[in-house]
Amino acid sequence: MPADRIVLVTGGAGFLGSAIVRMLLARGEMVRTVSRGRYPELERLGVEHFATDLNDINALNQACRNVEAVFHVAAKFGTWGPYEEYYRANTLGTINVIQACKENGVSRLIFTSSPSVIFDGRDIEGGDESLPYPARFEGPYPETKALAEQAVLAAAREGLPAIALRPHLIWGPLGFHLVERILSRAKRLRLIGDGRNLVDTIYVDNAAWAHILAEQRLKENPSLSGRVYFISQDQPIAFGQMLNQILAAGGLPPVTRKISPRSARVIAALLEGMYRLLRIPSEPPLTRFQANAMAKAHWFNISAVKKDLGYAPIVSTEEGLRRLAEWLEKIDGSNS
Repeated sequence: MPADRIVLVTGGAGFLGSAIVRMLLARGEMVRTVSRGRYPELERLGVEHFATDLNDINALNQACRNVEAVFHVAAKFGTWGPYEEYYRANTLGTINVIQACKENGVSRLIFTSSPSVIFDGRDIEGGDESLPYPARFEGPYPETKALAEQAVLAAAREGLPAIALRPHLIWGPLGFHLVERILSRAKRLRLIGDGRNLVDTIYVDNAAWAHILAEQRLKENPSLSGRVYFISQDQPIAFGQMLNQILAAGGLPPVTRKISPRSARVIAALLEGMYRLLRIPSEPPLTRFQANAMAKAHWFNISAVKKDLGYAPIVSTEEGLRRLAEWLEKIDGSNS
């Protein structure tokens, strides 16, 4: 496929962003990226990289010049930290991307949202895109991502063709958000409850593929603008089973110790209070948001994305786990 257009990926050096970049390059696209640091590996792939912050309006406008489509993936992740930092990165950064798209005549915006924007601390079993935002959020990340998603949907109503995707628990090789957290905490992990609560996950290449499809389908059918879609493996799994499969891929034993959801929330509240009182900048070992998320069911009906975008996973969970184990073995060998 000859490169006859330019596409921009914000957060192109990150976990999901880099997967989208690789997929776009494989399709023959001319790709630009925006991330705060410099990444020579991107330039070696032929990517035009802008090392800038999303709040640098001039640099963002330059990055969006002559761009046909933007994949806005960049975000500040986590369940702890000053609200202002999350708001600046997630909400204001997204507002700036929207403005740059408008000023530069970008034809389509695909925004990476999160299912956490509708999580209210209760079980979600087969929920769909009609679920409302909660009255209150238990953390700055879901709140600021919800505000960002609302800004994207407002821009769509005002004429900027846009779709928001909500990938749930992205994992795979290079997956330092979920996989690294699980492996690094293996010795002190506990199941909260019995571990049988069903959750959705998504392998990173499937999440990237959904983004590619969203941009294609939006180009073909502009009436899809303003839609929000959950995306997943379409295969809910018990949370304890998911944890243990990732641990097994890393050659580690399964989690067997358990704690009640009530005890976990009490401990999390105490830890949060202590970290605030002592002004400890790092994340507590457990937060209330994490305690709730690990104890509750959260899986979604993805019939809308299958119907509208033609989405289906291109990598099975079994194949994804095989690739993850292979990658973990490789990096473990290189570190020994």
